[in-house]
Amino acid sequence: MTIRRDAQLDPGQVRDRRGISGGGLAVGGGLAGILGLVLFLFLGGDPSQVAGALNGQTVGDQPSNDLSQECQTGADAATRDDCRIIGYVNSIQSYWGTVVEGYRLAPTTFFEGGINTGCGYATSAVGPFYCPPDGGIYIDLGFFDELQTRFGADGPFAEAYVIAHEYGHHIQNLLGDLGAGGGAGAESISVRTELQADCYAGVWADHAVATGFLDPLTPAQIADALEAARAVGDDRIQEQTQGQVNPETWTHGSSEQRQAWFRVGLDTGDPNQCDTFSGDI
Repeated sequence: MTIRRDAQLDPGQVRDRRGISGGGLAVGGGLAGILGLVLFLFLGGDPSQVAGALNGQTVGDQPSNDLSQECQTGADAATRDDCRIIGYVNSIQSYWGTVVEGYRLAPTTFFEGGINTGCGYATSAVGPFYCPPDGGIYIDLGFFDELQTRFGADGPFAEAYVIAHEYGHHIQNLLGDLGAGGGAGAESISVRTELQADCYAGVWADHAVATGFLDPLTPAQIADALEAARAVGDDRIQEQTQGQVNPETWTHGSSEQRQAWFRVGLDTGDPNQCDTFSGDI
């Protein structure tokens, strides 16, 4: 999935705080050091529940770098990773803004090291996450290197999948469906919440071209999307990191489930088909 070269980007939907101190101390270990925490947050975990990674500080007015000169069109997205992410953010919000009544723009913030958020202070070790209290998405772009080297989920569509999944949580938050429950297990509310966000990501992908920001999906890119969903299934992660699979501890769903629900969204293009809270999943 590539950004159209003539697409007009809106960097105002992204805050670039890379290289700007967020205050506080980073939790040691880096992205590779606490992979489980990274995946928990990337796949939709509430960062306010993670002890040690967040210390309760609150978000305030923080300075940002200006990307308005660097990221103007899709041609810039072809040469710069941050501009490409801006293109995805613009497309995702363009679509959901036409579907969800009263949609509120959710800023995506790039950061390095650590940052204050409405959920407290987060280090880059937590990976991408959505913070319900301030309605923002936070990303250390270095996470995508980790996703590729550890799980083989690479390419622009893997990035788009991550971003679209996080915006799926924003939609859940706006609709009042986020934070309704938790727990663990193959049928848990946590799993159902994550699978719905995957479905919403697929819905956006089906409409992405119509937003005017992206070129049509190719079969190879669809295959990449399904591989990205498979790569972050609970069973695949457990096999790779623990050597065994325990469905009773699942919080995000199996590879098969994640692929299936992304596919439901992609094939139907209808968010009403993303009801993961009723019936079998």
